[in-house]
Amino acid sequence: MVEPKPRASAAQRLEAQETLGISTLDPGHRPPIMPPGRHVTIKVRMLDDTEEVFDISQRASGKVLFDLVCTHLNLVEGDYFGLEYQDHKMMVWLDLLKPIVKQLRRPKHVVLRFVVKFFPPDHAQLLEELTRYLFALQIKHDLACGRLTCNDSSAALLVSHIIQSEIGDFEESQSRQHLLNNSYIPDQMALMDKIMEFHSNNGGQTPAESDYQLLEVVRRLELYGVRLHPAKDREGSKQSLAVAHTGVLVFQGHTKINAFNWSNVRKLSFKRKRFLIKLRPDLNSSYQDTLEFLMGSRDCCKVFWKICVEYHAFFRLFEEPKARPKPVLFTRGSSFRFSGRTQKQVIDYVKDSEFKKIPFERRNNLSIPHNNSISLFNYRAEVDSPPRRHWKESVNAEDPSALRIRGSPSIQRNVGHSEDRPGPGAEPGPPRQPHPDHLNTGVVSNSPHLSASSVNSQGIVNGQMPVELCGHSPDVRQPSPLTSPLLNDAGIVRTDDEEERFPTDKAYFIAKELLTTERTYLKDLEVVTVSFQDSVGKDEAVPDSLKSTIFTNFAPLYRFQSVFLREVEQRLALWEGCSNAHIKGDYQRIGDVMLKHLQGLKPLTAHLQKHSEALVELEKACRGSPRLEVLVRDFELQKVCYIPLNVFILRPLHRLMHYKQILERLCKHYPPAHVDFRDCRAALADVSEVVSQLHGSMIKMENFQKLLELMKDLIGIDNLVTPGREFLRLGCLSKLSGKGLQQRMFFLFNDVLLYTSRGMTATNQFKVHGQLPLYGMTIRESEDEWGVPHAFTLVGQRQSVVVAASSLSEMEKWMEDINMAIILAESINGPPSDRLASSLTDNKSLTEDSCAEAESEDDLMASRTSLERQAPHRGNTTVHVCWHRNTSVSMVDFSVAVENQLSGNLLRKFKNSNGWQKLWVVFTNFSLFFYKTHEDDYPLASLPLLGYSFTIPTESENIHKDYVFKLHFKSHVYYFRSESEYNFDRWMEVIRSATVSASHNRILSRKESRPY
Repeated sequence: MVEPKPRASAAQRLEAQETLGISTLDPGHRPPIMPPGRHVTIKVRMLDDTEEVFDISQRASGKVLFDLVCTHLNLVEGDYFGLEYQDHKMMVWLDLLKPIVKQLRRPKHVVLRFVVKFFPPDHAQLLEELTRYLFALQIKHDLACGRLTCNDSSAALLVSHIIQSEIGDFEESQSRQHLLNNSYIPDQMALMDKIMEFHSNNGGQTPAESDYQLLEVVRRLELYGVRLHPAKDREGSKQSLAVAHTGVLVFQGHTKINAFNWSNVRKLSFKRKRFLIKLRPDLNSSYQDTLEFLMGSRDCCKVFWKICVEYHAFFRLFEEPKARPKPVLFTRGSSFRFSGRTQKQVIDYVKDSEFKKIPFERRNNLSIPHNNSISLFNYRAEVDSPPRRHWKESVNAEDPSALRIRGSPSIQRNVGHSEDRPGPGAEPGPPRQPHPDHLNTGVVSNSPHLSASSVNSQGIVNGQMPVELCGHSPDVRQPSPLTSPLLNDAGIVRTDDEEERFPTDKAYFIAKELLTTERTYLKDLEVVTVSFQDSVGKDEAVPDSLKSTIFTNFAPLYRFQSVFLREVEQRLALWEGCSNAHIKGDYQRIGDVMLKHLQGLKPLTAHLQKHSEALVELEKACRGSPRLEVLVRDFELQKVCYIPLNVFILRPLHRLMHYKQILERLCKHYPPAHVDFRDCRAALADVSEVVSQLHGSMIKMENFQKLLELMKDLIGIDNLVTPGREFLRLGCLSKLSGKGLQQRMFFLFNDVLLYTSRGMTATNQFKVHGQLPLYGMTIRESEDEWGVPHAFTLVGQRQSVVVAASSLSEMEKWMEDINMAIILAESINGPPSDRLASSLTDNKSLTEDSCAEAESEDDLMASRTSLERQAPHRGNTTVHVCWHRNTSVSMVDFSVAVENQLSGNLLRKFKNSNGWQKLWVVFTNFSLFFYKTHEDDYPLASLPLLGYSFTIPTESENIHKDYVFKLHFKSHVYYFRSESEYNFDRWMEVIRSATVSASHNRILSRKESRPY
């Protein structure tokens, strides 16, 4: 009888990381309790050549030791690394599944090396800077020992990036002396001049950037990540075998002579000393079916076979291979398998998780950060430690939660125990008194809190320490500079309630909202100044008047906003404090930057006033030139134009309202005595003045833009845009006719009510069936009269129409707005003289049956959310969304949507998916637009929110995360996570504006002094 398979827990189904961020085995499961037994101390040599000692049980598996090492380094992407040791003059990888006692015969006398095991083809796949730094250390070691060989130019270029990372920008005497004191490559003296020449070209690079450039150069080398295993072919010629992400490589000397891609390899095996590669049959190939190589011993064969199996699984599989069931009687072949996460799982895990940025110290880093920049990896204050640091597996066994050092908001850095770190060859100086307000853990070159005396002659930052921590002897070996500052000597997490890694002040999150929305705003300006100009502006059909109106006014504004964005990014970088987050200084403010920007914006007010003229000029030019109309329509179909072009033209006017809201929130948050309050209040006065000047044109242009947009969705009408006409509401109602209730799209203006049906055309436009003048119209509820829920009757001078809404709330919205529109129509002197000249030749030619719905809701949603399928022409406008969602939207709702635009990073999860995907999300025009990063030119997908319900997940949904909200419509469910409580509240606020209609009494009040 087969036993039932154990049911996975909710955390396992969601791939929750319950224990270690660096776990490389069975992610989502707790590590097993360590068996009792005698403890042994094991030495591990790190990539920076420091040694650490770990206390573990002899019976513990290799995974326990490896997890402790990764935790010690605070390393998330630990799956790229491994532990190796020498066994019988041969380097062997530590098996994570086997007990350590079965692998290390004399653990006390063995020194394991923590090294890179899997070399990815592209260093951009390494998502953390600490991981790239460790890779750079591995490259530095491989160059020094001669394992990584290359031509002289490449070697000199690699060394130049290494010394740029260590000593900073080029200074001839310092660079020459550093090269004389340190050897990076064999025969370095002959290449010294070339190294210095390359080093002089690296000016301005931070250590992190130097690591990136180093990996960019080295990944193109033939021997990058290659470990040669001596072998012979069938003829006895000396060759070497190696394995890479692409497959098995064959070298003769240091030259690659053959490569067998994984897709061509059918099987890898070994028999005694013979290593066998079985290839897939290929008629075009001259190779034999099986290739045989003779290696030094059976153990050499097995070691190479194991690393081949691991490389194949790590780079080619989506998930960790499952273990084979153990045979009952006989075993055949090796039971070895790859244990750990694959590269895809590692990348997905890091992208879907939120980690704290923990600064780490670079060994022998003497560089000073450059002006106007922050180095994330400068020397930090050292954690107080005894002469030998012991890491115990009891932390792993007894309290796994103690190792959750990543992504936990409750864990903060402790720099209360630190000591001065002398430069090379310098005597340790006496301890210094800490500053009463803050402690230094990093450097910002233009920080007012750092004097010249805080940096010694070598450029090393002097850590500050309390007086009582001055008893360390200069002979005491310092711990590894890669050690996580969050753990103390016993491996317990350190906390400090008085300090946090990132700012938590609400003003910081308001300033960050300014940054994220400014990035989106600048991208929107690029649509007009770059994309539209390249696609349309250079055509002969564009009149000179349009060019001067649009491009001449947008270009200076785009340049001005680009400078402002850089200033905001620099201020936020200082505020976040990549290397000095704890410093409370003048950088933790944004009002001065906004005041300077708004004062500089005043001279551009004339350009802003002409943006409304650009809208009129564009419409006039399109009416006069059919070719230009086609060019504009084709441009709006491009991916970069994700909303109507007219909306992009009005963006500068909308952005002023966003500035005003941000400053209002800052002034409300700050007390009057705050250092930033005066600047914020002055900036608010400036932007309010500009908004008041542009208020009248802003209201008119919004209405004009909406009428132009509706013209593109309607057919059978010629002059929708007439002086004095205002749009009020659009949406779905069911019209009662001889054939029963039939879905119709209604458009309410201040003088007329149109009803339409969607045409069976390629453009999916709506054909006008009739118009009801509002002058003299009356309205009454008629649910009892006709027996139709939510029905009401419109009684006009010429005809009466019975309609039904989808719900009571929809009926109330329509009746309220129609009554208000009737009042507006009656305020006009006398009945209008046929305001709407339509081209309705024969309404009856379009039968009611032909207006049936052409696509289902699922089809619409598929076109919205799929990355491959594109929505049909004009099929994703607000009108079409209201048609499919059977809802309505008013001009007030459009105004609120303009006011509540937002952008930033969110984690998204589908209803039945396992992980969270990090996306750059822009909310505008009642829709969420999804990008990979804020630098993308066009969205990957969009999600219209009209008709969606907005809630918080319940306990039964097993979403055990903070700051999560839920969007659902019928069977479509989406979960989104934000990074902070403030962002969570802001996203809730703006999304509710799209899913819950605004108050109807604002239709008239929107024309008052505060239009939104």
